[in-house]
Amino acid sequence: MALGTAPDTATDAYELRFDAGRICLDLLATTHPDERFDSLEVLCAWITGTGLVPPGTPLAHADPAWLVDFRELRGRVAQLVRGCLAPEPWPSYDIALARVNDLALVAPPAPRAVRAEDGTLVRQLDQPPPCPALLAAIARDAVELLTDPVARAGLRECEGDNCPIVYLDTSRGRRRRWCSSEVCGNRERVARHRRRAALARA
Repeated sequence: MALGTAPDTATDAYELRFDAGRICLDLLATTHPDERFDSLEVLCAWITGTGLVPPGTPLAHADPAWLVDFRELRGRVAQLVRGCLAPEPWPSYDIALARVNDLALVAPPAPRAVRAEDGTLVRQLDQPPPCPALLAAIARDAVELLTDPVARAGLRECEGDNCPIVYLDTSRGRRRRWCSSEVCGNRERVARHRRRAALARA
């Protein structure tokens, strides 16, 4: 896979997930089941896959410090999201909140509409985006999510065994139970079938 390109599916080489409902929640999913941000190539694939930058945006200027910065933001956002799901905010909630607010102050990448060869308009950036601008876009997404009472009420933690992924439930009646019907939902259905088969044999 080329640097800065997104995987075609969630089960592609990097198993990146883009189905949590918000970019900041997709960021949290990069820790499960293992650390995904273990190389710049994966990080750049994730950045493009989320839509933070238009397809084909050069990201060759990314350096190892980006991995540190993205992981740090991920940890801060996780504290804020978990604080919303828990009865009481975590002890470090205010520190995380201040850091996310600080990161959100930077202007995110500004897209332009330009004509493609076939005459249609496509998104493009004037220049390769700096890391602080990308972090700002994610931090602003977290701020918008956590300050919107309707969206915040839709935060759910997956009911799958040992799955910590948090997603935004926008289903009718808010009855979604799993981060992914194809992943955790399918595992639960298989486990249920095996339990029924075991009971029948007994």
